[in-house]
Amino acid sequence: MTKELEKNSTFAFFGTGPLAESVLAALVRAGYTPALLVTKPDAPQGRHLEIVSPHIKTWAEMNHISTYQPESLKELGEDSPLHSEPFDLFIVASYGKMIPEEILNIPTHGVLNVHPSLLPKYRGPSPIESVLLSGDMTTGVSIMKLDDLMDHGPILTQSAFIINPNTTVGAMEVECGQLGGELLVQVLPHYLEGTLIPKEQDHDQTTVCKKITKELGEITLTTNASEVQRKFRALTPWPSLYFFIDHKDKKMRIKVTSVDLTLAGTETLVASDIILKVTPEGKHEMTFEDFKRGYLH
Repeated sequence: MTKELEKNSTFAFFGTGPLAESVLAALVRAGYTPALLVTKPDAPQGRHLEIVSPHIKTWAEMNHISTYQPESLKELGEDSPLHSEPFDLFIVASYGKMIPEEILNIPTHGVLNVHPSLLPKYRGPSPIESVLLSGDMTTGVSIMKLDDLMDHGPILTQSAFIINPNTTVGAMEVECGQLGGELLVQVLPHYLEGTLIPKEQDHDQTTVCKKITKELGEITLTTNASEVQRKFRALTPWPSLYFFIDHKDKKMRIKVTSVDLTLAGTETLVASDIILKVTPEGKHEMTFEDFKRGYLH
C-alpha cells in the first residue's frame, strides 16, 4: 500500500461475519486501518429479540473507526459517508449485499473483493457451504476487482488449500478470511502502483451457487451417511440438520446437533448410523441412543 494511502487511511471496508473479521484483522495488523466500516444494520437476535450489533461494528467502534449501516446501497444521497471524502479504494469481504455500479465508481482505484472460492467456480452467495456440500477436496480464496456483475470481475491473485475432512463452515470462514487478508496485504502495494494487472476470469468454466435455505437441512434417518456428513459440515450452525418423526399423533421436528465426522466408508451407512446427539422440538439436547429409546420404540 502506498505511503499516502496508509497515512490518510482513505479506504472503506465492507463486511460482516467471521470471514470479514479475519480479513479486517489482517489488514489492521499490517498497518492498514480503514477510515470507514460499512456493515449490516443492527438486528434482533435470540429468544427475546434484543437488538444486537454485528461483532465487527463493536470492534470498529473500540478502535475508533466510523461505521455505516445502510439497509441498502441503492440510491444513496450525496450526504452519505461514502461520498464524504475522496476514497482511494473500497475493500469488500462477505458483505452480503449487491454493490451498485454508482458505488463501484466512487474510489479512485475501484473495489477489491475477497471471495472464498477459486473463481470462476462457485460464484454467488454460498461458496463455502457449496464446496462442503459438494464434497470437494480443495478450495481457495480469490482477490478480485468487482464489476457490475456477480463475482465476474478480473482476478488479482488466488491461493488454494486442501480442505480438512472434519472442518465445518464456521472454521472455513475464518480460514478463508485469514488467507484472504494475507493475500490482500501482499498484493495491495503492487495493485495500487499499477504493477499488478488483474486478469480476466475464464468465464466458460463458471459455476454458480445458490442461496442457502432452511429446506436444505432436512434429512431422514435413512439418508446416506456421507451426504449427512457433508450437510452437517456445511449447514451447522445455520440452518442446521433436522428430521421429522410422528410422535403422539403429531409431527415432531428433531434437530441434529452432533454427528460422527471421522467415520470413513459412510457410502454404505445411513444417517442413523452416525448421528450422535439431537434436540427434539421443545426438549433438551440428548444422545441419539436416549432419543431412540424414548421416541422410536
